[in-house]
Amino acid sequence: MTQTPVLIVFLGGMAGSPIEDRVGAALAEAALDLLDEALATDAFAGAVLCSDSDALASRLPAGVDLDLDREPFHFGRRVAGLVRERDIRRPLYAGAGAVPLLRGSDLAAVARHLSEADGVVISNNYFSADLVGIAPGEALARIEPPPADNLLPRLLHDQAGLESRPLPRSSATQFNIDSPGDLAILKLAGGAGPRLTRFLEGFDADLAPYRRLMAALVDPQAEVLLAGRVGSQVWQYLETETACRLRVFSEERGMQAAARDSSGAARSLLAFHLREVGPRRFFAELAELAGVACLDTRPLLAHLGVDASRADRFWSDLGCPERIEEPFLREFTAAAREAPLPVLLGGHSLVAGGLMLLTEAAWREEDRRTLEKGSVPLDP
Repeated sequence: MTQTPVLIVFLGGMAGSPIEDRVGAALAEAALDLLDEALATDAFAGAVLCSDSDALASRLPAGVDLDLDREPFHFGRRVAGLVRERDIRRPLYAGAGAVPLLRGSDLAAVARHLSEADGVVISNNYFSADLVGIAPGEALARIEPPPADNLLPRLLHDQAGLESRPLPRSSATQFNIDSPGDLAILKLAGGAGPRLTRFLEGFDADLAPYRRLMAALVDPQAEVLLAGRVGSQVWQYLETETACRLRVFSEERGMQAAARDSSGAARSLLAFHLREVGPRRFFAELAELAGVACLDTRPLLAHLGVDASRADRFWSDLGCPERIEEPFLREFTAAAREAPLPVLLGGHSLVAGGLMLLTEAAWREEDRRTLEKGSVPLDP
């Protein structure tokens, strides 16, 4: 039994089709990078990789235990059982693709905070978490086990009485890998660990729409439209960190955590309009509102009751309608690709951490172009 935190990484459930297998392979590399970074700091007493496969057994860093899933997976019961059985007093949980931009020093800072605190829950996002530190770990026994990680900080605060201490919001704490579109963003912007960076060198995606978005973000004459689960913090960040004009439709924040997607309760103003005019007119009208559009498609699909597979959603995120089986999503994705403005489709990360990361990359590129032109004014 130790007060020094133990890192718990969950990896699994991402397989079943070629595109899902590809994302699953990326998540495996991200998990190994995370474990390497954390254990190199000596801020952790050890680490546990929870997985549904032993494929990484021979590649695990020293100090990592592999704990294979033996029963049907349920997130809350799995993490609580692991903490109880191993008597982990200060667990720091992370999904495999949760924080691919965090470096060892960042993880060590979280570990130090966790080791010195009591009665707290630390998370990268209180409302939809991918990284959660708990002190003490036994607090997990006092909550209703959640089916997914995003609810965990709120339950620990509301049901176990822990004080919430969210991490500062930045691209490093908010960017996570949920979709192949996130991999495209990371390939373009950089910043991943060495294993994932090598993987991304062979990841094929059309980066042209992302580059056009980056150009717009630093252009005072451009207008960018964002739609979906756009949080107020992201909006505030973009208001101060971009040069463009913004048009924001924020809808269905917390949709998955509240199970509004699976219950059929999700509602979207844009989806009402899309249903009335159809995809092609929908995108033609968006072109009258902005020069570039970023759409978190999950609220739209949930409102419309589109039962698309995860593989279909992934192919839509990459702008590949020819690979999509679900008829409406195939038509919608084709219309987006042929629209009179660049359209980026994706999940929540596209209009959250992904957008923040692209903004940072856009300014680096703008600074590089300025230096190459030799137009940086000298101080008097």
